[in-house]
Amino acid sequence: MKETSMVRVISGEDVKEILAGKEKQVIYIVEEAFKKRLKGSVMLPDKISQIFDSKIQKRINCMPASILDEKVSGVKWISVFPQNPNEGYRNVTGQILLSELEHGYPIAFMDGTYLTALRTATVGAIASKYLGKKECVEIGFIGAGEQARMHFQIIKLIHPEIRVCKVSSRSQSTITLFIKELRKIYPDVTYVNCGTDYQEAVCDADIIVTAISAQTDLLKAAWIKKGTLYIHVGGWEDEFAVARRADKIVCDEWESVKHRAQTISRMYAAGELKDEDIYCNLGEIITGQKKGRLNNEEFIYFNSVGVGFVDIYLAYRVYQMALESERGMSIEL
Repeated sequence: MKETSMVRVISGEDVKEILAGKEKQVIYIVEEAFKKRLKGSVMLPDKISQIFDSKIQKRINCMPASILDEKVSGVKWISVFPQNPNEGYRNVTGQILLSELEHGYPIAFMDGTYLTALRTATVGAIASKYLGKKECVEIGFIGAGEQARMHFQIIKLIHPEIRVCKVSSRSQSTITLFIKELRKIYPDVTYVNCGTDYQEAVCDADIIVTAISAQTDLLKAAWIKKGTLYIHVGGWEDEFAVARRADKIVCDEWESVKHRAQTISRMYAAGELKDEDIYCNLGEIITGQKKGRLNNEEFIYFNSVGVGFVDIYLAYRVYQMALESERGMSIEL
């Protein structure tokens, strides 16, 4: 009887090196995950969320999922502590455990922090592929941290025509770092420091991204022009009128969104949004079951809550790449 198993331990640095320069491949993998969901190859139990401070949404989430046609199951343990940057710690940290489905033995344990950030930005970028205008020349950010920077980088792959990036934040230092880092990589873009003038950052944007942990309605409906795609990343960061104004509301997974604490989740709980107000899930557009943007006048609201099956499928592909490239360390349990 086999009583032990070999588990590949993959560090955050390993994950970064494995995925370095593979952003387009990650986009393909994430789209494949959504396709598998629509094909019925995914088991997605409810996320378990332990909320320790409802005001700032300080929480630890447990996100299980199985990819049946790949014969792999996994769980992501993800901590979101919004006050951490003020104390010199990361806002978000995560770990992922994978098991094979032939005997149920664990096969990998990896850092999920970078993978989570990359997955989140990639889902937003895929939304821009199907829901943004063909020509998006200006992007506006509320929030200038790591998640905002990563969104810009992946969206720029989808929309290389972007020439103006306006950025706002409560923290001037994060804006300065945002512009300093991205200007070196994308010198073809004009960067505008909008300070705390959130309206200036978004009023002319073809794509708006809010990547903050403020838990307040910073984004106002009156600031948004026709034809904009709004990518909602965090929790509560826009007033209810933003979603009411949208021609389409698209989610990564509405059933996972509706009982959370995001803006449209709050609207649903308050009876101000119904199931039929949601146009569709992103996977339905990726697979062609639903149409994405129809014209340049539509204002489209995309809500990303983060779904475990995408993380688990991406983690499984990272595990396979780690074996191929001999990254990580195998230990016997």
